[in-house]
Amino acid sequence: MLSAIQRGWQHPRPLNRLLYPLSLLYASAMQARRQAYRLGVLKSHKLPLPFIVVGNLTVGGVGKTPLLIALVQHLKTRGLAPGVISRGYRGRSAAWPREVTEHVTAAEVGDEPVLIFQRCQVPVVVGPNRMRSARRLLAKHHCDILLSDDGFQHLALQRDMDIVVVDGERRFGNGWCLPAGPLREPRRALQRATLIVVNQQRAQPTRSGEFAMHTSIEWAVRLGDRGDGGGGGRQTPPQVCKLSDFGGQTVHAVAGLGNPERFFNQLRAHRIQIIAHPYPDHHMFTPADFDFAAAQPNLPVLMTEKDAVKCSPLLASGALTAGAAQRYWKVPLQVRLAPELLSAVRARL
Repeated sequence: MLSAIQRGWQHPRPLNRLLYPLSLLYASAMQARRQAYRLGVLKSHKLPLPFIVVGNLTVGGVGKTPLLIALVQHLKTRGLAPGVISRGYRGRSAAWPREVTEHVTAAEVGDEPVLIFQRCQVPVVVGPNRMRSARRLLAKHHCDILLSDDGFQHLALQRDMDIVVVDGERRFGNGWCLPAGPLREPRRALQRATLIVVNQQRAQPTRSGEFAMHTSIEWAVRLGDRGDGGGGGRQTPPQVCKLSDFGGQTVHAVAGLGNPERFFNQLRAHRIQIIAHPYPDHHMFTPADFDFAAAQPNLPVLMTEKDAVKCSPLLASGALTAGAAQRYWKVPLQVRLAPELLSAVRARL
């Protein structure tokens, strides 16, 4: 049923039209909640340092975590000491808030916080209560700026900057709120945004008031090698190759994303013949998910970096087939931000 509804999120189908009254109720509830914060019925809290939220208006993958990673890396080059908080979607930690370390797994805190920690090497604290997470982080680490991965709709924390990411291809879908459409809030909520960033795979003009973010994939890193973040424990540098080296070959392509076709199409653009294996966003992999690789043991397996943080432990533990480490590769996402966007962030800070 859910997939049938989602197929109409871009262009409404009869089932979506039937659900439209529920979308109106959902939008009204979100409006009432915002009004409660505005009137002080629900309390919001101010942090003692600049606070940036990187969020979105639609469900599904739009690229907010890659943007946050790029922003954190940029802020570090400017001499700042950033920290990150996250809700930790699907994390099953026994206690919250939970700080991410090299020994914490994606099963405990969610895949995106682990990826952020591995890529940025900054303090990351996870928990459903963002205020408690922020306090834990600031109590243990010296940071002069804090960023939240997601949270545009989380109004309990006051922010200095709201950056909203928009999918350049799907935009706002059919323009309806959940469940008939993909919107978490009506489009007028964009008026709260400080900056609107459009995730584009190719250079194209942005609309007035929007900034461009270009994503691409160029390299593959073999899993299990030292330095890949997978805890393989090997004493050799990670093997890195160009994706063009896979050109003309057939590979298994694994993507547990909100929009897996984006990854598959990026691989196809490198002339790679793919056998696509899409999984739900934030899917927690088990060895059974890779039975296809055992059946075709000579084909490489390429996966997104977010999925690799969940699959690397399977390789390290030997749960996958013998010799698997030689065939499993993660594909890091390269992010290029418009200079005007970085200037706007710095000016706001």
